[in-house]
Amino acid sequence: MDFLCALLVLLPVAWTCSPQKADYVMVSCFPNAIIANVPECPYGWEIDQLSLGGVCYSGIHSPGYYRFIIPDLTPKNHSYCGTQSEYMPGKDPKYIFYNSIVSNDTSLTVRNQPVNYTFSCMYRAAYLVNNAVFSQRVATVYVNNGSLGTFRSQLSMNVFTNSKFLYAKDAPYVIDTSEIGSEVFIGIEAKGLSNRFKVVINNCWATPTPYSTDRKRWSLIINSCSSDNTVTIFENAKDSRSMFKFNSFRFQRLEKVSTVWLHCEVQVCDGERLVCQPGPCSVRSLLSEADPSGGILTTEFHIKGTVQHVAYTYCDKG
Repeated sequence: MDFLCALLVLLPVAWTCSPQKADYVMVSCFPNAIIANVPECPYGWEIDQLSLGGVCYSGIHSPGYYRFIIPDLTPKNHSYCGTQSEYMPGKDPKYIFYNSIVSNDTSLTVRNQPVNYTFSCMYRAAYLVNNAVFSQRVATVYVNNGSLGTFRSQLSMNVFTNSKFLYAKDAPYVIDTSEIGSEVFIGIEAKGLSNRFKVVINNCWATPTPYSTDRKRWSLIINSCSSDNTVTIFENAKDSRSMFKFNSFRFQRLEKVSTVWLHCEVQVCDGERLVCQPGPCSVRSLLSEADPSGGILTTEFHIKGTVQHVAYTYCDKG
């Protein structure tokens, strides 16, 4: 009998949680996932009584909190556990993802106060990167969300060895004047973002100074279209990397050793809600050069040698 009593003492006991009245949610917004934490046992609710979006009972009990994870912002059915998304256009366009953690007890009587923890994550659609010279070609972009926390995404512009875009060249990229006219392959990529977002190149232009607003400029891409037959766009707005090539050049009436800065206005487009692919290019789309409205990536090219070695040159515009 004593042995049986000892055994009963060792059996696990189901404890009810201690109700907490902390009414807040902590949200971490990552490039391709969202994590929401609420205090454990909110107003007396157990973890198996709380659902994400009223659909998924997928909470995880971590010390002091109940954690709910939205692991993918690109679900096949366009919704993960009731996650909704909204595009907000304007001067600074944004994407907002929002959901809620709600109490859902199927018992006849409910003795706990109902809870509804709503949360959101906001991501900017236009990336602003200024004066990132080629030796610092990777620009870190900080994006705030609608609750707490931030995430980092990287936009990089690299020079590649050929049209396969497999191997990036080291910085700084130096072109000898004897190689003027050679093909330069450019790839712009967003790292760490969900694959629902597409990189869109709106405009690209070159200047003899690091300043993208320099009036002495040579346009390469205007309104997502090639400015002339020396520029070829391979892919644009299809996935997280857009690629193009152009023939190298130098600006006239400058030093024997000169530098060319390439600037590209880049936006990130939600392919599940918007038509990201630019329309067909036409003559009318090249008549006017729109002022940059999105983020700008800047790359530096060094031209060295003597003018006598130049195979051919472009005249600068204006």
